[in-house]
Amino acid sequence: MSDTVSRLLSKVHLGGDSSKDAPSDAAGGKGASARKRNKTSVNDGEDCGDFVEDDSLAGGGKAYGHNRTNVRVSEAMRRVLAQEGEIPEDAAAAEKSEALDAILKRPQVIVPDWVNDRSHPISEYFISTSHNTYLSGRQLVGKSTSMTYTHALRIGCRCVEIDAWDNDDNLDEPEVTHGLTLSSKIPFRDVCKAISDQVDVEIAEAKAAGTPLPLPVFISLENHCKERGQAGMHDIMLSVFGDKLVTQSIDTETEPTVKDLEGKITVMVEFYGVDLNADDTDSSSDSSSDEEERAMKKKKQATKPAKIIPALASLGIYAQSIKPKDISWLRGELREPQNHMINVSEGTVHKLLEKHDAKAMIAHNAHHLIRVYPAGLRIDSTNLHPCPFWAVGAQVAALNTQTFDASMQINEAFFAGTAGYALKPAPLRRDPPVQMPKGSVRVKLHIAGVSDLLVQPGREDDVRPYVTCTLHHGLSHRSKPEKRKTDVYKQHHHHPHLVHRHPEMPPPTQPVWHETLEWTFDKAFFDLAVIRILIKSDDRWKENPVLCVAAMRTLFAPKEWSFIRLLDLKGHETQSTLLAKFEIEDI
Repeated sequence: MSDTVSRLLSKVHLGGDSSKDAPSDAAGGKGASARKRNKTSVNDGEDCGDFVEDDSLAGGGKAYGHNRTNVRVSEAMRRVLAQEGEIPEDAAAAEKSEALDAILKRPQVIVPDWVNDRSHPISEYFISTSHNTYLSGRQLVGKSTSMTYTHALRIGCRCVEIDAWDNDDNLDEPEVTHGLTLSSKIPFRDVCKAISDQVDVEIAEAKAAGTPLPLPVFISLENHCKERGQAGMHDIMLSVFGDKLVTQSIDTETEPTVKDLEGKITVMVEFYGVDLNADDTDSSSDSSSDEEERAMKKKKQATKPAKIIPALASLGIYAQSIKPKDISWLRGELREPQNHMINVSEGTVHKLLEKHDAKAMIAHNAHHLIRVYPAGLRIDSTNLHPCPFWAVGAQVAALNTQTFDASMQINEAFFAGTAGYALKPAPLRRDPPVQMPKGSVRVKLHIAGVSDLLVQPGREDDVRPYVTCTLHHGLSHRSKPEKRKTDVYKQHHHHPHLVHRHPEMPPPTQPVWHETLEWTFDKAFFDLAVIRILIKSDDRWKENPVLCVAAMRTLFAPKEWSFIRLLDLKGHETQSTLLAKFEIEDI
């Protein structure tokens, strides 16, 4: 990686932002039919999402790519396609045509073949990951349920978390809960059964379709049980998972690939072989400056057993989790355990990147796993921003999946068209060393408009829609993500693109913009960058509501006009589609 990129990465700021968005009218200005808008403003409360439901599709990478031929395309969008030469002029007046169907069938994402290559070791992949998977609501008072594991796996996550605690009524049957909170409890056995059943469903579906088996599911096991409870967990996993559970190293001449682990379940188990897990406020505290969080951490540590019994530890075949007390792992000096996984909070990574060269972390993460989890004080189920962690090769960026917020929307786009594992770009992998690309890249997003915009009942006539997009990449949180916006669509305003052939402008639920938004950034971050797309309403005298959302990893962006299916804030597909195309050029 270039010294410039390494230096910049070391200054990454990983915090969020929640300031108010200025009304899009403030950017003002009219222009030609394809106007370039570079209107940038501060971020706002639009990072939030709604709590997901059992039938929510999005978050882990599985929502995109679904059939869009059942959606309606507005006459305005058909006329845009005709003017762009995409469909015949006479097809613009018809709701259905072969030419229009062909465009609707265009893939929403174009995933390069190398991203889904299964021939590499686990450490060379990013893994779609759920944090506190057992929760279906807020962190401190939420309901725990085994169905959330089914949901997490179904939406594309390949790593889920279990927090196991002793069951005072039956020490052989541990419970799963968010310890020392008001969250409810569920049997550990029920959680394992839910995971096993979903993997069985996926295996059966793959065999029936003649497609590759599902990629391995990692269970991040946070143990709070004493010895008897640990023995119970070991026995339950062996019994419930059966031969799907990895209990010994795969017999291969080289390090196993993810293909070698297809259809398997493997466990991330804490490792206590050497003095690596002692508390250290500089390296392992979620937020050493927060007294409340330190107190919560000490309270948890007071109830936590000192060691893992050998039987349970033996299941940590490919991921032995440690929370290190120093940075020997970052210097490449950690020899034990061989398959260690560094387990650290977002704040720890932030501090390390402030003090140390990012190249050291990238080098470590090319050979070993690292799991980055949200700071403990994110009690409202908010999330870390994953892009800066992906930029240094962190495989496991754990996200609270209870809400479909900005980070989950980005995660959905990042893993779209994959099986929950995305191969890292070559500069983040192992030998032979590949340099980060140099120079800059310009990304243009051409926005035509939306068909059947989702609005609240009664707002069909007074909604004032506009599009706002933010670019997220390895440096996007060193400052605020770069935001670009269209004008507000107003039905009765002259629109040069349509008025000469469509005397009545479309209603607000069928908005037309035909504008171009543009970003220029370091090419080193292109493969991992994500553009988040929001359709909002410019409401006067109150916060502008988010109507629906989408996100696109720039590496996967379609280069021709395509219909992007928009999602609501619960992660459901809507009948709304955004007609857009991307243009990408090196500069």
